[in-house]
Amino acid sequence: MGIPDPVTASRTAADPVTAGRTAVRHGIRTAWHLCALTSATSARSGIAEHRKESGGSVPPVSCMIVDKVRVFLLDDHEIVRRGIREMLEDAGDLEVVGEASTTAEAARRIPATKPHVAVLDARLEDGSGIDLCRDIRSEHPEIGCLILTSYDDDDALFAAIMAGAAGYLLKQIRGTDLVGAIRTIATGRSLLDPAVTQKVLTRLREGPHEDRKLASLGAREREILLLIAEGLTNRQIAGRIHLSEKTVKNYVSAILEKLELTSRTQAAVYATKLQR
Repeated sequence: MGIPDPVTASRTAADPVTAGRTAVRHGIRTAWHLCALTSATSARSGIAEHRKESGGSVPPVSCMIVDKVRVFLLDDHEIVRRGIREMLEDAGDLEVVGEASTTAEAARRIPATKPHVAVLDARLEDGSGIDLCRDIRSEHPEIGCLILTSYDDDDALFAAIMAGAAGYLLKQIRGTDLVGAIRTIATGRSLLDPAVTQKVLTRLREGPHEDRKLASLGAREREILLLIAEGLTNRQIAGRIHLSEKTVKNYVSAILEKLELTSRTQAAVYATKLQR
């Protein structure tokens, strides 16, 4: 049974894209969907293996399913939240600890409720669940984020990856598959195959053409732009390239200014568009 959604998303025919981009997009969705299908078994198997190797000790919350997986729901339609809540709680090992209908409300409530997984709608009236995902991952990296949306949108798909989301699923997904996806993310794993992630990053690095705005970036700025594309936070970037977090923040501001953009998500989407 699919997830109830009162919104019927009308879509116009997509513009033609390169065969390579289509293949990467298909690979991302296929990998995420297959992982959702098999996650319940693999997650429990992983815990059993850890206990066997460690003499019975329990793995940390970031890499295990606890007695109850704590879930937070963000969706601007109450009927959707209610349907998802009932479905998740019927699973037995999932507990919805909080809900919100706006990104502002979610930003306040998520730190207080301390979920293991935040299920976020991509598009809301007051903002983007993808931008909220980036903020959550920056301040609370122990919380896994799953983007759940009605819109089959290529730019949002890539932006979600770059924001650090562990999955991007359409609301047409079967309820049992959503439950499996949440269980997987609760163990600290992603629904995206690393090989597919590498294909996305390769597309960012190997574009044959360079526009004026990109040409204005220095070598360090380009390096940081690629790390933003990997979904790293300022703190993580700082650790990767051995700079202070404040210095990285200044670089990010300079990148946005040179590219004439206003957010990290826009910068990430801009990088992907260069490869079309």
